[in-house]
Amino acid sequence: MTWLVYILECADATFYTGITTDLKKRMAKHASSTGAKYTRGRGPFLVRLQETYPTKSEALAREAAIKRLSRQQKMILCEGS
Repeated sequence: MTWLVYILECADATFYTGITTDLKKRMAKHASSTGAKYTRGRGPFLVRLQETYPTKSEALAREAAIKRLSRQQKMILCEGS
């Protein structure tokens, strides 16, 4: 199973970082306000970054690392993808 780490840009110009095995299904949850609490009411969303990892633990570690980045660093990361 492949795990995805993704960054969404919300309509209010904030970023949300998460992991999933099915981005299409996860995006539907975010759009219907049944996804992460943070994204409720912040749509529509733009996927700014997708990275794949072979294990959940690697994806979780990368998600945590991205969440520690500043907004500016996240913007640079997204522009480089």
